[in-house]
Amino acid sequence: MSTELNGKKVLIITANTGIERDELLKPLQALKDMGATVTHATIEGGAAQLFLHDTDKDSSVTSDSKLAGLTASQFDALVIPGGTVNADTLRQDSDAQRLVSEFAKAGKTVAAICHGPWLLIDAGVIEGKTLTSYPSVRTDLLNAKAAGWVDTEVKQCPANGWTLITSRTPDDLPAFNEAIGKSLIAA
Repeated sequence: MSTELNGKKVLIITANTGIERDELLKPLQALKDMGATVTHATIEGGAAQLFLHDTDKDSSVTSDSKLAGLTASQFDALVIPGGTVNADTLRQDSDAQRLVSEFAKAGKTVAAICHGPWLLIDAGVIEGKTLTSYPSVRTDLLNAKAAGWVDTEVKQCPANGWTLITSRTPDDLPAFNEAIGKSLIAA
């Protein structure tokens, strides 16, 4: 196991259902393998239903915490997995919105993949930023005043004192995980 991220704490947030399996489990494991302490928090706490390809139920995992009560001051980075059901539920949650806003205001790393950038829209943090996402989210991002959308495996955007990292799909996870790791090393 690498120790590059020893002492770094990462929060991964999801709803309790509809989470794209690889977009939760692969970053969680990659960051742990780099030495980070990773907490997975859900809206309700407890079990979280994973999906394959957005509609096929897979296994479930038990989250470490509820979103309520967590603060950005406890962590160095925030990761938002995709899956349409997960992202659509998470974007409507006031604690999820609050956490994104706190991480941005605190100058920390925020990373979202696939449909995860929907939460960034509802948290009000994407205006003037260039992002990538699952292609169907492009119009939503541009309508929310993102500066642009790019079709690339990972987009890192300096964002007024905080780091915004976005990716498109599970195929981009190696680049996504690497970008998160590099951002935490640089912090």
